[in-house]
Amino acid sequence: MDHFQLRNGELHAEDVPLSRIAEEVGTPVYVYSRATLERHARVFREGLEPVTQASGEEPLVAFAVKSNPNVAVLKVLSREGFGADVVSGGELVRALTAGMPADKIVFSGVGKTRAELQLGLEKKIGQFNIESSEEGRELAELAASQGLEAQATLRINPDVDAKTHEKISTGRAENKFGIPLVRAREVFGELANLPGLNLRGVAVHIGSQLLDLEPLETAFAKVGKLVADLRADGHTITHVDLGGGLGVPYKASENPPSPAEYGAMVARATEGWDVHLTFEPGRVIAGNAGVLLTRVVRVKRGGNGPPFVIVDAAMNDLARPAMYGAWHDFDAVVPGGDKMMANIVGPICETGDTFATDREIDALQSGALAVFRTAGAYGATMASSYNSRGFVPEVLVDGERFAVVADRIPADAIMDAERVPDFLLD
Repeated sequence: MDHFQLRNGELHAEDVPLSRIAEEVGTPVYVYSRATLERHARVFREGLEPVTQASGEEPLVAFAVKSNPNVAVLKVLSREGFGADVVSGGELVRALTAGMPADKIVFSGVGKTRAELQLGLEKKIGQFNIESSEEGRELAELAASQGLEAQATLRINPDVDAKTHEKISTGRAENKFGIPLVRAREVFGELANLPGLNLRGVAVHIGSQLLDLEPLETAFAKVGKLVADLRADGHTITHVDLGGGLGVPYKASENPPSPAEYGAMVARATEGWDVHLTFEPGRVIAGNAGVLLTRVVRVKRGGNGPPFVIVDAAMNDLARPAMYGAWHDFDAVVPGGDKMMANIVGPICETGDTFATDREIDALQSGALAVFRTAGAYGATMASSYNSRGFVPEVLVDGERFAVVADRIPADAIMDAERVPDFLLD
């Protein structure tokens, strides 16, 4: 459920008509619902109740900041008790700025630089998820040289097909993430006794937008066996990070597992592990909590096919359709009841700037407002300034009020950061 609903014939974000936001902020603009973020956070935690009951403690829920790093969004989730899963130094700083406690921050990612490892140590974050023996040794050396001890887990690659888009699959042998399962015991043994490193467990994450629990359960079974093997090798295993990946319904025909179904599976899969569990949800929290509000520039007659509905949002604002062939429902803000077949496109000089083809949509004319739904995750965070278009603003709605939580950055402001060197001024 989300809080973007029709009221008196007009789409609202909570109690705010979207036309009001368009008038005051302009389009395109991302619009987030605080109530939806809070509801999804609570539903996810409630779904993990069987895990809490089995272990006797609440697991750490660390929001995947890469899905939506807006500081206001992170502040909402911080107030819900969430920590943060970060994959860069910039995300780490954002999480701290939003009030997420350092000991609830997990640093993932295959390419952490030495400076980022140092930043994590300085901020005393709760956990590093180590992705290679080389990274583990570097982290240990850095920590030991400063009299510190880094809390860490070893991310393993279980070679499990997540049955998702190939570009967001992270748990197959050919993916760049984690230590191959066949080498996990060897690498764990290599790193476990290094000064400066408390290698206390393992981590796994097999992909994003999962619509089936079976791959996750398969991966977790492999993790459980590894935990038992590592303990048999004499290692103390106290923590397991099970990652994230739960999908959301981008279209009505999709029926992803609910957090309650996921929690029941996790409780079954982890029975007897006796570890502290961490989860890293992202899309399932933020996806349906946001829309991209756009205005129709014009409707252009096509060749032999449907007309082109040209909107002022583009692939630089919402990259998922161009990058993944992803679907986003597209609805009029004030639907009139009539329908039309259309190709929905943006103004960028690329054929790839296409959001949908041969799609039945609400009938629209020049100037009409519409939304791309389920745009709260991997939307604004993936934006670029391609075609010198600048960056769109972001708005957070709270009941009858709203605020701009990220300013529109126009093209000339971006250009202000550029310099013409002296040797071109002759």
